[in-house]
Amino acid sequence: MSESQNIEWKENWRDEYLKWICGFANAQGGKIYIGKNDKGEIIGIDNAKKLMDDLPNKIVTNLGIVCDINLLNEDEKQLIEINVEPYPNPVNYKGQYHYRSGSTKQELKGAALDKFMLERKGKKWDGVPVPNISIAELKKETFDFFRKKAVKAQRIEDDVLTDSDEDLVDNLQLFENAYLKRAAILLFHPKPTKYITGAFIKIGYFETDDELKFQDEITGNIFEQVEKTMDLLFSKYIKSSISYEGLNRIEKYEYPKNAVREALLNAVSHKDYSGGIPIQISVYDDKLIFWNEGQLPENWTIEKLLTKHPSKPYNPDIANAFFRSGYIESWGRGTIKIINECIQFGIPQPKFYYDMSGFWVEFRKDNFNIDYFESLGLNQRQIEALKYLKEKGKITNSEYQSINDCSRNTASNDLTELVNKDLLESSGQKGAGAYYILKNG
Repeated sequence: MSESQNIEWKENWRDEYLKWICGFANAQGGKIYIGKNDKGEIIGIDNAKKLMDDLPNKIVTNLGIVCDINLLNEDEKQLIEINVEPYPNPVNYKGQYHYRSGSTKQELKGAALDKFMLERKGKKWDGVPVPNISIAELKKETFDFFRKKAVKAQRIEDDVLTDSDEDLVDNLQLFENAYLKRAAILLFHPKPTKYITGAFIKIGYFETDDELKFQDEITGNIFEQVEKTMDLLFSKYIKSSISYEGLNRIEKYEYPKNAVREALLNAVSHKDYSGGIPIQISVYDDKLIFWNEGQLPENWTIEKLLTKHPSKPYNPDIANAFFRSGYIESWGRGTIKIINECIQFGIPQPKFYYDMSGFWVEFRKDNFNIDYFESLGLNQRQIEALKYLKEKGKITNSEYQSINDCSRNTASNDLTELVNKDLLESSGQKGAGAYYILKNG
């Protein structure tokens, strides 16, 4: 057994460890062992009986909770196990709220504390009421836009669409005791940044990670931000190629519009707006990256997002309005839709990342074209093999020889070079069963 999210070792007792108990109670619970060193070795304690008497009173007096205290005997040494259950209500130590995250304890402050307290009350950030803002301050044109979208989506009763703006807000459950919720401000106010710091989108075009060529900021309510951002991305940032079929002009962009729109909608609807940091879209020559501050649902992983999963919106009131307008689905299929759109479009599957700072989606362009191959200094044999690979999915040494009418030695050298350039990936097999696939393809 090692230290983890739910296990902590201490050589001896100090009253400051009440903070650790507080952290476990506010998280998923856990156990503290008194009498073990950082390596997990049992060193034992001399005052076990006194601690067995003192600890229950210290915990109740300082934290207001009850923990099971057990005396253990291992290797002829005594140690104490403190078993902390997770508590539904917030637990504090001298006015401080501690939380166990991973294998560390942190004191919750500011926005993190606000978020924690809301969760313990069964509320979400976007559902908090905002005083001193009236329906009259919201944007009439956005209400009209919503109604048109909702009519087309057929996800709201017809009579609601002819009601007043106030009735529409009420139907979308954006009131809390006669006050407008934060979600209503983000959805319909002309200047939500007046009340919510960082409620906008930044787009930048980068030559390299530290060389920004130009940028834009998109403000307004989040309905306006979505529409403006899509227009700006596909008119200024994302390139398109023009071709003709007869008299018909065909315009093809570097990335599928539906996938980009879905990534944008996910960023807007799942963003943690309490952090005060705008959504950031970074455009490069070969990739497109979306980032938003936010968290995955508890015990979820990126892998879970890539399969069918239940819908658990971070901002339920915003998600509901987006759903009613036809912007999003309510079945947790957003990431799957993004992946499928990219596959059908012929570009690599996007990459999804999550860390403590937020959530990332990275699209990669289809760079497998002649100009790109030549820029890497590939010979004609290698170019022909890559074209074959893109169509067939894999290639063997024998197939390489056949395509290029070359020797086995030449084929092996060429394939090794393609692996070293991170274009191909070997199957790892030896002999007749060996083959190569496109890396990240």
